[in-house]
Amino acid sequence: MSEFNLNDHIFRLLQSDPFCAALSRKIEKAESKNIPTAGVRVNPDTGYFEMLYNPEFFESLTDSQRSGVLIHEFYHLVFEHVLDRLPDELAGVMSSSAPTQAEASMFKLWNIGADLSINCLIGKDKLPEMCCFPGQGPFESMPEGQTAEWYYDELKKMQDESGEGEGDGEGGSGSEPGEGSGGGFNPDDVGQFDDHSGWGSDGCSDAVKEIAKERLKEATKDAVNESQSKGWGTVGASCRKEIMERISTKVDWRKVLRWFVKCSQRSNKRSTPRRLNKRYPYVHPGRKVERLANVAISIDQSGSVSDEMLAAFYAELNTLAGLATFTVIPFDTAVAEDKVYTWKKGEKRKKERVMWGGTCFNAPTEYVNKKGGFDGHIVLTDMCAPKPKPSKCPRMWMTDKRNGSNPYFKTTERVVIVDK
Repeated sequence: MSEFNLNDHIFRLLQSDPFCAALSRKIEKAESKNIPTAGVRVNPDTGYFEMLYNPEFFESLTDSQRSGVLIHEFYHLVFEHVLDRLPDELAGVMSSSAPTQAEASMFKLWNIGADLSINCLIGKDKLPEMCCFPGQGPFESMPEGQTAEWYYDELKKMQDESGEGEGDGEGGSGSEPGEGSGGGFNPDDVGQFDDHSGWGSDGCSDAVKEIAKERLKEATKDAVNESQSKGWGTVGASCRKEIMERISTKVDWRKVLRWFVKCSQRSNKRSTPRRLNKRYPYVHPGRKVERLANVAISIDQSGSVSDEMLAAFYAELNTLAGLATFTVIPFDTAVAEDKVYTWKKGEKRKKERVMWGGTCFNAPTEYVNKKGGFDGHIVLTDMCAPKPKPSKCPRMWMTDKRNGSNPYFKTTERVVIVDK
């Protein structure tokens, strides 16, 4: 019988999983008998993530299990288990040529925790029998749906309680989980169906790793876009949400706010005989240039906007007051015109709430459009109201993570997440 060639079966195995099928096209698959089962790593020569597999192992599986193993490996990549999520205390273990027994044991715990976190997203019926699964065997007390870090912490507690990790670290040959030398949990007794030895990608420079991560992020974005038209297949809602969060661009909202204010600055030029004209010295007066910005800050005062968000925003405005003059516009369903004030350049102010009503974005937009003279308009809000009319000056929205991910309306204007 000829050896199993995984590439000949990929399309058939992933027909019901458009997301994984699309991602699979960007992941190289290569045979290797140097590993017993399958695993993922960064190829140091190409700078791409790749999946290695033992053809004899795949030949022994059912089609359902083959599909499950593929999805399992792709999830390790998507959820960044291979490079970025290694716990701090294990950061040097993968690069060490001779890890201590305690380090090796803790790395095994991380391996198991990562497997537990994704296996419950796939289903035990689609995975090889030796898979680690929450709620079963030595993991009977663990619920499904937790992160790799959560399972890792719980596994460390189990090991501490059983007294493992301090002896010779050798589980009895053929022993059942829980029958190690300490009579409790021993990670060496737990079987895993895939190989994690390529995690950390020894032999890869930091530059190669960064290139591989960016390529994977683009491949994941393409797979998400394809899934939105073809469907997500077996990818559940919670898994879908985490994938979307991982491919979203992370930005420092404070830097974006500073950028917006600086871009709103306009030049105020005036002649002055005190400044030397570089082109016609002593013939014409020079010019003095002052950089000014008058930015409207509309602050949603509705009850659904938290005091924490207001406090974070006011704290940053105190810093930015060194760059510009702000006109602060409190609003809910209307603008509280008697509460509008000018936050002068260099001033410090404390957070304040003056209204508790609903939300209407047309109110501050009309106020800013009518007043005129503003170089930019920033709206701090929970986004929970209909889309407003256009603004006559550049407008930016600032909200929290929950509302930024699920806005009430869609807009092409910049929306920035405020990390409280």
